[in-house]
Amino acid sequence: MEQRLFGLTGTSILWAALAFWVVAWAVNQRLAGVRASNAGTKVVINLAIPVLFGVTLLVLWEGVTRGLNVPQVVMPPPSMVWDRITGSVDILWADFQQTFLKAVIVGYIIGCSIGFLVAILIDRSPFWKAGIMPVGNLMSALPIIGIAPIMVMWFGFDWPSKAAVVVVMTFFPMLVNTIAGLNAAGHMERDLMHTYASSYPQTLIKLRLPAAMPFIFNALKINSTLALIGAIVAEFFGTPIVGMGFRISTAVGSLNIDLVWAEIFVAALAGSLTYGAIALVERSVTFWHPSNRRTR
Repeated sequence: MEQRLFGLTGTSILWAALAFWVVAWAVNQRLAGVRASNAGTKVVINLAIPVLFGVTLLVLWEGVTRGLNVPQVVMPPPSMVWDRITGSVDILWADFQQTFLKAVIVGYIIGCSIGFLVAILIDRSPFWKAGIMPVGNLMSALPIIGIAPIMVMWFGFDWPSKAAVVVVMTFFPMLVNTIAGLNAAGHMERDLMHTYASSYPQTLIKLRLPAAMPFIFNALKINSTLALIGAIVAEFFGTPIVGMGFRISTAVGSLNIDLVWAEIFVAALAGSLTYGAIALVERSVTFWHPSNRRTR
């Protein structure tokens, strides 16, 4: 059946989407070349470019799926996904609470905290540092599908088993990055602290931890996405009848692909907002780092 959108049908929808893409591309090219002297204008331009790029992708997606009559079970148009989102707010909110507010948040906090504390404890032991790095890299490469069934057997089908998967996935990136960050302080700075007769805690707090902050925030940002992925995948291996992973697996089985994309949208939005919040905190904490210095 021929699809209609804003009075357009068939290939007209596709050509309209392509025309929008060309115009948006030209506008983005002009915006990227603007050298704004005003800070407010620069912020607006930096926000407008990715927003316009994202809108362009959605328009192209809509145009291709409707213009070429792509079956909805293969790829639903964004408008259909949006209708599903607005019509299933209660389901999406329940899944979000189960997966993100319980499993992801709890597992993320526990995993990152333990990884950070263990790194501080083994910092003074060359033996442990030399031995933990290869083990940490090995554990970081463990597949989720191998960990998740074990955690379900250990902690049951509810959210604690998913939180346990998140703990395992976030522990070692934080551990490895913190150890690397603690070793980032230069020898001249360490010698200066030693000249001042600084104790180990003083050197750690005033020199080495500040120098390690870029590494620590890098681990926090990496873990913000790993945690969400781990919790969703873990729900494929046993969960109550709620949760993002449960909903995706059951919706695929019943060919409700628009619901699958609605869950993906919620997960992507939650992950992006979490990553952005951590990046904002990082900018305020590591304002001294060259990557965060603003050029005049």
